[in-house]
Amino acid sequence: MIHRLSTLFVRTLRDDPAEAEVPSHRLLVRAGYIRRAAPGGYTWLPLGMRVLQRVEQIVREEMNAIGAQEVHFPALLPREPYDATGRWTDYGPNLFRLQDRRGVDYLLGPTHEEMFTLLVKDLYGSYKDLPVWLYQIQTKYRDEARPRAGLLRGREFVMKDSYSFDLDDDGLQRSYDAHRAAYVKIFARLGLDVVIVKAMSGAMGGSASEEFLSPCASGEDTFVRCSACDYRANTEAVRIGTVPAIDASGTPAARVVDTPNTPTIQTLVDLLNGRDDLRRTPSDASASGNAGAWSAADTLKNVLVMLRHPDGSRTPLAIGVPGDREVDTKRLEAAVSPAEVDAFGDADFASRPGLVKGYIGPDVLGEKKPLGIRYLLDPRVVAGSAWVTGANEPGHHVVHLVHGRDFTADGVIDVAEVRDTDPCPTCGSHLRIERGIEMGHVFQLGRKYAEVLGLQVLDEKGKQRVVTMGSYGVGVSRAVAAIAELHHDQLGLRWPRSVAPMDVHVVIAGKPGDDTGPAAEALAAELSKAGLHVLLDDRDGVSPGVRFKDAELLGMPMIVIAGRGVAKGVLEVRDRIAGTTTELPIDQVAAHVIAASA
Repeated sequence: MIHRLSTLFVRTLRDDPAEAEVPSHRLLVRAGYIRRAAPGGYTWLPLGMRVLQRVEQIVREEMNAIGAQEVHFPALLPREPYDATGRWTDYGPNLFRLQDRRGVDYLLGPTHEEMFTLLVKDLYGSYKDLPVWLYQIQTKYRDEARPRAGLLRGREFVMKDSYSFDLDDDGLQRSYDAHRAAYVKIFARLGLDVVIVKAMSGAMGGSASEEFLSPCASGEDTFVRCSACDYRANTEAVRIGTVPAIDASGTPAARVVDTPNTPTIQTLVDLLNGRDDLRRTPSDASASGNAGAWSAADTLKNVLVMLRHPDGSRTPLAIGVPGDREVDTKRLEAAVSPAEVDAFGDADFASRPGLVKGYIGPDVLGEKKPLGIRYLLDPRVVAGSAWVTGANEPGHHVVHLVHGRDFTADGVIDVAEVRDTDPCPTCGSHLRIERGIEMGHVFQLGRKYAEVLGLQVLDEKGKQRVVTMGSYGVGVSRAVAAIAELHHDQLGLRWPRSVAPMDVHVVIAGKPGDDTGPAAEALAAELSKAGLHVLLDDRDGVSPGVRFKDAELLGMPMIVIAGRGVAKGVLEVRDRIAGTTTELPIDQVAAHVIAASA
């Protein structure tokens, strides 16, 4: 089929949109694939729709290939099932809630576990009906606080979500493995290299969970790879290896020392190393596991946050981490979900005068202490380790404070920042941190939703069994952006052939009335007859230079230019994927393009 630029609903832009932060956002808007309709919401224009539909088709083909069956739910959903599972509350402000004219509560679906569960419950009742795998490709809605990066983080997005229903855990594992293998094929066909990493389940619940991340510098997710073994995990899911306890029998008694003007870790370390009476001793090094002069790693930093729960209540949380580490907000949010993390503000300090800002010590922290602040420690703060930490007095710290001897906590929480060269929890080698775009997520949900919503079937013995579920998602609209992120150059987009909106872009680059127009038209007709989709730039009053720039920007895999070479019997062929340019005799161009597009 021939698509003519003279009538195609598209407008390219010379300048980047002001709000665009990442390459995919800039190029998809500039090339006329999408237009912003509202914060976090985009209109798909004809070229963008063609890419989106090709991505959907690849996803659909691979899901059908494993035996999954397609259904389609409404986006407007009743409140009751989400109340039953707790997610009406747990999703907090991320959920779009609304009422109909009678005041009945509804939501715009962020995901459809409840609805799939109830559908199977409605129609199936025997083990003979299982396993069954159902999926849909549909628009989802989440009220992102800070929508950004175009299609990568929006409030409205297209997702493929599928669900498996099995009688037992062995069946779930088979379903999980089949979906996992299908995802590998999907992303390969989309031209996306992905890394499969361990992940957190979050509000989805369930046990085993893995993400498919496309490595990309502009990705919002960070993950780690081991330099020696096959360990890979989202940083939210990284757990440090076991840290052995320390023998603190030789550690001196804890004592409070005068440390004026030391509200920060660095000012404290500088003072410790500058005073003769506080110089580090061999026993200090033995008790902390660190040798040499005092460093931030010898200090215990107590970080306070407020947890905002889905019901609107707020509770304080204190986290003790080595002073050379920061608390990673994303890791903390994943650990305390569905609660959200707020800063511990001046009003929170004012309502708790027992806390001395900048000098907070473990002696006032703990659920059983008068302030009632839950206190959790980083796993590196092991039994027997000695620390310098706040004495909860202005200008004072405690030295030689030993965990287990001088203070305790309410538990452990692994939410400190993960760094390059941190030890692998599996083999102890160095970890490497990379960034990526989350493209897919697979969960072994187990029986969480089936139990709450009453999904049971009769087994071989006639007894009721709770069905075991899995959940599997692919970001379809996000895939369009991820492909654009990875397949572009300084000139514009470079679509892989599997998802390109057109197979070839034919440019008429001559003057009206010369032979370039007829040569381009003849080539376009021959390519169309062979089954290719051809974009023909036949616009009047547009200079060759603008046509060339638009062709590079739009990013079709092949560009054929009918210009000055027509007089010599040749056309210029540019392969955007390979980055090559050649001149071929006119009668050979069609065969060359058809072969390259096969």
